[in-house]
Amino acid sequence: MKLSPRLQAIADYVPKEAVVADIGTDHGYIPVYLVSNKIASRIIATDINIGPLENAKSYIDKKNYGEFIETRLGNGLKCLLPNEVDTIIIAGMGGHLIAEILDNSKEITETAKRFILQPMVASAELRRYLYNNDYTIIDEKLAKEGSKLYEVMEVIHGKEKIDKDIYYEIGIKLFENKDKHLREFIESKIKKIEKVLINLSDTETAEGKLRYEYLKSKLINYKEVLKELC
Repeated sequence: MKLSPRLQAIADYVPKEAVVADIGTDHGYIPVYLVSNKIASRIIATDINIGPLENAKSYIDKKNYGEFIETRLGNGLKCLLPNEVDTIIIAGMGGHLIAEILDNSKEITETAKRFILQPMVASAELRRYLYNNDYTIIDEKLAKEGSKLYEVMEVIHGKEKIDKDIYYEIGIKLFENKDKHLREFIESKIKKIEKVLINLSDTETAEGKLRYEYLKSKLINYKEVLKELC
């Protein structure tokens, strides 16, 4: 089976013989791919909603992979036990929610070795949580689908110090790896900020003025790192 670029980027971080939890599995595409390609030895596919979980179960049963993939209904990591998996995938959610899921189940996260995270929004907030809670991002890549770019992070336990705030906004590994989509990624962020600044240029409220100055400073930082790519 062929995965979308986003899902393929996630699956590529799963090591051979891993025991995986796919949180918010949706249709179960990643678990089926991992089994069919003999990457994971066992997978627990979870979802908070019964509808998507039933869809995943139907797909898993159709492929005759029920022996390797177990489906569970549950919120975040609450349906897992300590030491039950070594790799946790949390993808397709906001960065705040991913951080909340990790924070609410420390008895589970403490026994897992690897986390593959793909925030849809608020990636800076997720990175800040990770660095402030003894996680380290050992690799990161951008996956492109159409005009959309997705950030995919490989995370383990460990301390790491970030010396520039810009690396919360744009993962430092993207620079180190010279990610092929990095320039486009930064340019898209610059365009978004410039558009907001135009809308805020005539603001009279104190809150609006503060936001204007904050975004103006962020824009300068983005343009500086973009120059470094040249």
